[in-house]
Amino acid sequence: MTGWRFVISWRWAGYFALVVVFAIASCGFGNWQFDRRAQAQTEIQRIQTNYEADPVPVAEVLPQLDAWSDDLKWTPVLLKGTYLKDEEILVRGRPYSGHPGFEVLTPLQLDDGSVFVVNRGWVAIGSRQDNPDVVPEAPDGPVVVTARLKAGEPTIEGKTAKAGSNQIATIRLPDVASRLGLPTYTGAYGIVDSQDPRPAASPIVAPKPELDEGPHLSYALQWYVFALLAFIGLGWALRQEYRVVNSTDPRVIDEERRRAQRKAKRAPSDAEIEDAMFDEAATR
Repeated sequence: MTGWRFVISWRWAGYFALVVVFAIASCGFGNWQFDRRAQAQTEIQRIQTNYEADPVPVAEVLPQLDAWSDDLKWTPVLLKGTYLKDEEILVRGRPYSGHPGFEVLTPLQLDDGSVFVVNRGWVAIGSRQDNPDVVPEAPDGPVVVTARLKAGEPTIEGKTAKAGSNQIATIRLPDVASRLGLPTYTGAYGIVDSQDPRPAASPIVAPKPELDEGPHLSYALQWYVFALLAFIGLGWALRQEYRVVNSTDPRVIDEERRRAQRKAKRAPSDAEIEDAMFDEAATR
């Protein structure tokens, strides 16, 4: 079988199908990385727009207790009320700078009687690990809090609240509302920014998110390159087999002769010189 007729075979059909499947999968991963990049860019834009905005009363931003829109994330809100210190909740499994610990949620009962959950910050695990050694207390009496909005978290399979304790695994606001038995905002909670009066000590407040879209663009381009290389590799394999199958064809013989002449004219590469030195040493 001479010429290109060898391509019409089940073997090469299988190779082609494999390359097509690989290329489709690679492009799919590339598109996924572009989608991740778009999400990161949207988040960066949201931070730039909302994070440093002037705080507004929470009722203006969240007119219903369950109101929420992703466009509200990081929006500063003004809260006036009294902390329900006896109802404080710890969120387990929250690392900070590589250290394990808890996030401290303290419900704030607003002047209208509703409750807004405030994340006052992070505390490290204690000597017994199951609990922090110290949780700085929230201010007593009336307080004015500025906090930035975040959506509540979903339930995570396998993560449950610690029975008989004030510890939970995720910030699922409907569950927090059930614990409190009071009208509670379930669409969003707040990351504390400031408190007046200012407490003598506080948990570590969450830093401003980094404006970094991550390596998604480079990863996406790499996946597209992989798809392209798969077809280039297939073409190279086709060409190599063509030369073998048609080795007695005068045109192939002439092409191989011209390739050998071009190779002889160019200077040897460093790798070829090194190979020759090894061969010479091996024959001694």
